[in-house]
Amino acid sequence: MCTRYALDITQPELKEIIDIAKNSRLTTKFVDTHARPLVTDGEVRPTDIVPVIAPNSKGEKCVFPMQWGFTARDNKRSLFNARLETASEKPTFKDAWQSHRCIIPASYYFEWEHFKSPDGKVKTGDKYAIQPAGCTATWLCGLYRIEEGYPVFVILTKEPTIELGKIHDRMPMMLPKDKIEDWINPSKNPEELIPYALLDMVTERFY
Repeated sequence: MCTRYALDITQPELKEIIDIAKNSRLTTKFVDTHARPLVTDGEVRPTDIVPVIAPNSKGEKCVFPMQWGFTARDNKRSLFNARLETASEKPTFKDAWQSHRCIIPASYYFEWEHFKSPDGKVKTGDKYAIQPAGCTATWLCGLYRIEEGYPVFVILTKEPTIELGKIHDRMPMMLPKDKIEDWINPSKNPEELIPYALLDMVTERFY
């Protein structure tokens, strides 16, 4: 599961993206109607409005503000993640999987250690900051759609590596920067990009 990540506005790669989102007319509309700011720095939480990379109406790579979370089909809850293994089949996600894929720029993502106590109950332990090895920016794979006139997104999660499995039983799907345009391209088959998912991660306890 991925329900927290971080943005660092001082990172050049991210600052350029954040600046584009800050100047978007859609951001102004979000602020006016949702009475909430665009999050540009620090920890990002579900339902926040953040910069996301997706194609425009001409199929060109662009930056848009989007809110984190799909409304579930029962209209009673929000969904923040989609399982990579079933996204192409689930009614909530299958259309977006085919033609509405996005990239969520981040510095790193957060995960809390999950473990079983002696009584068999799952408990939460230390918080970790995680990012691909050798990278300063993290490109999280997601899906988006329009709800009530506004774009919203979820983050795709997958089975973890052996090392990350010691912390949590899921991890977000992340791609190298040179695969961003392929991922958001509606004409591409997303299945062909799954083998490029990054697996070598750096983890640090976050205090």
